[in-house]
Amino acid sequence: LEVIKNFSADTAITEQDFNTKINNIIAKSDSLNYETFTAELLKLIVSIRDEHTQVEFVNNKIFPIQFEGFKEGIYVKGLDSTNSNLLGTQLTAVNNITIETIRDRYRQVILSENQSFFDVRFLHYLNNPVFLKGLGISKSKTEILFALKSLDGKETKVLLKSIPISEKQKLVLAKPYATRLSSKNKSYYFYEYIKGEKVLYFNYNSCRDDVKMPFVNFNNELFSLINSEKPEKIIVDLRNNSGGNSGILRPFIDSIANSYLNKKGKLFVLIGKQTFSSAVMNAVELKRNTAAILVGESTSGNINHYGEVRGFALPKSKIVIAYSTKYWENWKGKKGALIPDVKINYSFKNFSDNKDEAIEYVYSK
Repeated sequence: LEVIKNFSADTAITEQDFNTKINNIIAKSDSLNYETFTAELLKLIVSIRDEHTQVEFVNNKIFPIQFEGFKEGIYVKGLDSTNSNLLGTQLTAVNNITIETIRDRYRQVILSENQSFFDVRFLHYLNNPVFLKGLGISKSKTEILFALKSLDGKETKVLLKSIPISEKQKLVLAKPYATRLSSKNKSYYFYEYIKGEKVLYFNYNSCRDDVKMPFVNFNNELFSLINSEKPEKIIVDLRNNSGGNSGILRPFIDSIANSYLNKKGKLFVLIGKQTFSSAVMNAVELKRNTAAILVGESTSGNINHYGEVRGFALPKSKIVIAYSTKYWENWKGKKGALIPDVKINYSFKNFSDNKDEAIEYVYSK
């Protein structure tokens, strides 16, 4: 841990207070196992208040269940095939500890000033044995009890055993994920023209270049379709984009700025809780320099943030500390998340009915 003392935490915490926290961990390190030590590191990193500074611990197992949050609560979106009949049930407790209590414990180890940032990571790590054991929710890394409630109010408790993280692709997903426009294609970017609505849907899943279809070529194809079909509206979906290289989208931003679609009521950008880092930078530029209307939820990435991440490994545990090295001021004077012009509070009922409320909103305008 002494190596962390050479890391310069920003002004969110003084160097003296930061080093005091490190010394406190060192003092009790003999009584900590891998999971509780990781939890202590996570608490330390939270004090820095930077969403890009993270603890990258060894994580080769998960419990075979995945969750998604809606206004009604937390619901099961993925499960092992044995228990797939419980897809769409609501999570109420883990190991007989209420979800409210568990959420409070996770706030100790996940930055929560930006609520979207917390929500995304809370759901992501809710099936993680290291988090669950490190926070005292489970004594075991190999099995755990989830309490689930069906739509008719029936409670079911299911004991799940951990699986290699490499097998998470085998989990069965709730039916809407197979047919929803936003999730049926896993490419970095894709588009679909909805003729009946005269809407062009452009999904930008990742700020990365696809070697099979470089973005420059993709953008040419996209605007060729715009020129031939003359859509009345375009949707740019950034909801599942966690970042990468913000410069990849440049050809689109330049093209749309000079397009007839760059008018109020024609250009809609969907943002959400998973919109992070470079994707936030792209959304900010579209908001500031075009007529884009932002629709969805507040982003997990802050408008102005640290980035350019580097890292170092702790010599004994091999845990990697990833830390930011550069401050990006994308919109002077702004603080916190990028907030949509039109807020969508997604409901589980509409999700079950395969309705995407953000896209439905654009159709209605």
